[in-house]
Amino acid sequence: MNDSPLALLGGEPVVTAPGPHFLWPPIEDADRHAIAAQLETAVSIPDRSGVIADLENALASYLGVRHVVTTCTGTAALHSMYVAAGIGPGDEVIVPALTFHATATPLFHLGAYPVLADVDDRGQLDLADVARRITARTKAVVAVHLWGLPEDLDALTSFVDGHELMLLEDGSHSHGATWNHRMTGTFGAASAFSLNGPKPLSAGEGGFVATDDTELYYRVLLHGQYNKRCRREIPASHLLARFAVTGMGLKLRIHPLAAALARTQLTRLEDHLTGRQVVAARMCAALEDVPGIRVPDLSVAARPSWYALPLRYEPAELGGLPIERFLDAVHAEGATEADRPGSTCPLHTHPLFRAPGALLPGYADRQDAVVGGFPAAEYVHATTFKLPVWSGANDIGLADAYTTAIAKVAAHAKDLS
Repeated sequence: MNDSPLALLGGEPVVTAPGPHFLWPPIEDADRHAIAAQLETAVSIPDRSGVIADLENALASYLGVRHVVTTCTGTAALHSMYVAAGIGPGDEVIVPALTFHATATPLFHLGAYPVLADVDDRGQLDLADVARRITARTKAVVAVHLWGLPEDLDALTSFVDGHELMLLEDGSHSHGATWNHRMTGTFGAASAFSLNGPKPLSAGEGGFVATDDTELYYRVLLHGQYNKRCRREIPASHLLARFAVTGMGLKLRIHPLAAALARTQLTRLEDHLTGRQVVAARMCAALEDVPGIRVPDLSVAARPSWYALPLRYEPAELGGLPIERFLDAVHAEGATEADRPGSTCPLHTHPLFRAPGALLPGYADRQDAVVGGFPAAEYVHATTFKLPVWSGANDIGLADAYTTAIAKVAAHAKDLS
């Protein structure tokens, strides 16, 4: 235990390295060379060729699925997934009340209704609450592997099968995470991933849809990959082939330079994940017995991708010290990357979910998305803060400094009253 005074009260900070302390993705010469080479090859690829085909083939092989379609963003991937899954006007899709808003917002643009369900104490779907929210209009349930910690996919797959519902996955945080040695993103009819800047696999910006269902794959293409891709990949004899030139009228293609970055990053993803496993285990071990801090309770079936390390704050163990005051002290110790989830929050707190009709005509009188309240989602969000999970051996000292800073503040919590 660090017995020096808290930095917030005039003591010396634990973390002295200048920030920022976490930058992602790590850019190496291979990335620079790949992007430079792509600049000289093509900066616009309207079909499935070149780096686009290379990346999609590599992702399909990595996940163990038949089809991958890249997109310009993770939100676009979710949108395409929902369209391809046949979600349409009046349909209901159950999503966790605690997630990033893009898990649900594309549904508004399909005339469908995101139905929020509460979570359990781990922040994962509460299947008892999901069951209470099923109606005759319910078409699918979405699993979100928040912070890269896999949902209980045994329970989820059994649940949706029992209720004859479709399972879809939002894998935006969970590249390479597994459940019983099987990749997340391969349990549902389809999955959507983000390749946004800080994600475990990053293209700077981008996304992709993964599926084994060839019909669903064709519809993903028609949603945002019109003309050449659709004409070349949808058989001319297929009933949907006549729409190939226009598709559904949207262009959601990934940029070739982003694809080039993702392709080189993918070659190092497993190394990064292995490093994160080591660092996350070390950080959890250091914090496991710290008063006021609860580390994630992981199933033995789960291998997280550790997009972040979510920690639960227990104020009762620290004399009722508010989480805001606790984090002020942690930041003063130099652990400036510790933060609370922002836009990843209980969805019913967003105006869009309370009064969607103000922006989206047709939803003005539809308020049942928030009926019943979501006390667990609110509590989990209010008591969560998160840390980055570093992946390199050279980062272990910094990770140790962060856990030392948190332990120091917890030990001196009474001084902050």
